[in-house]
Amino acid sequence: MVWLRRTTHYLFIVVVAVNSTLLTINAGDYIFYTDWAWTSFVVFSVSQSTMLVVGAIYYMLFTGVPGTATYYATIMTIYTWVAKGAWFALGYPYDFIVTPVWIPSAMLLDLTYWATRRNKHAAIIIGGTLVGLSLPIFNMINLLLVRDPLEMAFKYPRPTLPPYMTPIEPQVGKFYNSPVALGSGAGAVLSVPIAALGAKLNTWTYRWRA
Repeated sequence: MVWLRRTTHYLFIVVVAVNSTLLTINAGDYIFYTDWAWTSFVVFSVSQSTMLVVGAIYYMLFTGVPGTATYYATIMTIYTWVAKGAWFALGYPYDFIVTPVWIPSAMLLDLTYWATRRNKHAAIIIGGTLVGLSLPIFNMINLLLVRDPLEMAFKYPRPTLPPYMTPIEPQVGKFYNSPVALGSGAGAVLSVPIAALGAKLNTWTYRWRA
């Protein structure tokens, strides 16, 4: 039954990685950023933090090897860059989809697991917090390096969007002054229980396939 247990683990890893890519494609393009201004950045940061941490900690505890979370984040990154090619084939620019910067945050999770001598609870609490805190910062730097999102949104509108989602002028600072701080705070709080869920899924899978 060992092969069945391992197959289940790897299948879950692939499913979470593919879902993270789909989440990025659906919620990470320029129009999502420009429609709801910086409110969307917070939503995007939290969703990506939790999606990363649940799969990364599951995979890392499955292997027990520090560095596995970074490997998992690399898989997510490759998937997203490949998916960007589909939009490029439809006539959109290749940087129409903003690929999140998952890898540095996953490295912090790996470092926590390694520095605490493979302590699962430290990885959940400290590592989950670091992922939630760091990912919005890296993603904001990433967003500032791409082309003007408002220009791209008007030039390449998505045909599948309903009328109420047409691009509007961003209202930066309308709701709060620091989307990075809010995204980091919310991500740090939510990533810890989601990391615990990922660790628990590992236990449940072993029991289910035992």
